[in-house]
Order: sequence, then structure tokens, then C-alpha cells
Amino acid sequence: MTGVLKDMEEWMGYSCRKFAFEEHEAIVVFPNAEKRNGYLAVKTEYWNAFPEAVEIPLLEKGFHLCYIRNDNRWGTDPDLDRKARFIRYVQEQYDLNPQCVPVGMSCGGLIAIKLAANYPELVKCLYLDAPVVNYMSCPCGFGVGNPLSGDYSEILNALGMDSISELLAYREMPLDRLHVLVENRIPVVMVAGDSDSVVPFCENGVFLQRAYEQAGAALQVHMKPGCDHHPHGLEHPEPVVEFILRYCR
Repeated sequence: MTGVLKDMEEWMGYSCRKFAFEEHEAIVVFPNAEKRNGYLAVKTEYWNAFPEAVEIPLLEKGFHLCYIRNDNRWGTDPDLDRKARFIRYVQEQYDLNPQCVPVGMSCGGLIAIKLAANYPELVKCLYLDAPVVNYMSCPCGFGVGNPLSGDYSEILNALGMDSISELLAYREMPLDRLHVLVENRIPVVMVAGDSDSVVPFCENGVFLQRAYEQAGAALQVHMKPGCDHHPHGLEHPEPVVEFILRYCR
């Protein structure tokens, strides 16, 4: 299952260990020993992208951090199932809390939502940043945003589909799984730009916001005026970190 653990390396000033898990590149980053709090943050996609948004602040608070490479970025079951097994492995290997904090940016957000829906028992709370919730918006661009690609081949290949008409009938989008997050009362902190042309909030994050507000579930939303899809994160991440720490005691 797991390849030989390599010697310790360094990532952003923290010790880390890189190895293969089920033949997929994996990494675990360790907090300073004196700050260790027993919780795990999981970057769901785009390793090394915008780590200052929440990953480094969480490491500073004592979280472990991990990542495993996906086969694709569209939240397919083999990737989600492998990620769940990897999370359990890391938790057991380093004696961590059995519930983690997925960190999902853009398509990583859709992966985080679907992971939480498939494995709610593994999730303490979620950090979502400009998350893809509605495939008709991203990658398709059937609204105010821009299509992610012209021929949709990436998502069609990932989902094993032959045409866009099949995708139109797909009922396993993150949008379709939000009710599971609400039913399990999984807290969410969400960051988004109000001028996002790639993953417009009005076609994506708003659906999660409505579902949570209607159910009275724990949600904190931070809208960034005039911000497009990038950069991810808040200039000052303290409110996000405080929200996560509230549920990781």
C-alpha cells in the first residue's frame, strides 16, 4: 500500500516526508513539536498553490498537513476513496484526531465537498476558497463566467463521458451533495471574490451559502470586493484560522 518513507525534507520551513501511497505521490508536513495540536489539514488539490492562505497559518497553530496527488481534479470516486484511506493512514501513523480539515481551493473545493459528503465521519470542518460547486458554471461557462476549456475533454474524460449532453444529466456534482454536508452539520468557512470570472460565486458558492443559511448550519463567508479567481485567501487569514480552531478543540 505505502512506499518506503523517505528521509525528512523541508517544505516552507517545516519538516516534511514525501512517499508513495498506493502508487500516488504523497506528502506529510509536520508542525513544530511544541505546538502540535493533534489535528490534520488536508490540501485536496493544487499542492504549493497559495499556502499562505491557510496551510502555513494552520501549521503555525500546530496542525499537521498532508496531500496526495489525484488522478484528476473532478472528484471521481477512486480519487475520493484513495484520499480517505490516505487520511486514515496519516491519522493512525501520527496519532492524530480522526476528523480532519480539508482545504479546498477552486476545483480543490469540489473535491473537498465531495469528500465530506462521501466520508462525513472524517471531516471536522471545511475551508473552501472559490469552490467549484456547479459544473454548468465551471468548466462549462453556461452563465456569466468563462468556459474553462473549449471542448470539455478534461472533465468528460475524467467522468468517462462521451458528450456534453451526458454531463448535463450528471447528478453527482458538488451541488447535488450539499445536503449531506448540511445534514451532518459540517461547519464551513468560505472565501470568494465577488468578481470571479472563472468560478463565479453567484453560480457556485451561493448554493452552499443558501443551503447552510436555510438550515441554520455553521457557516462563515468572506467576500473579497473586486477580486477575480486569484489570488486565493484573505490578506489577513486570522478570521479563517479562528473559525477552524473553534471546531478543532
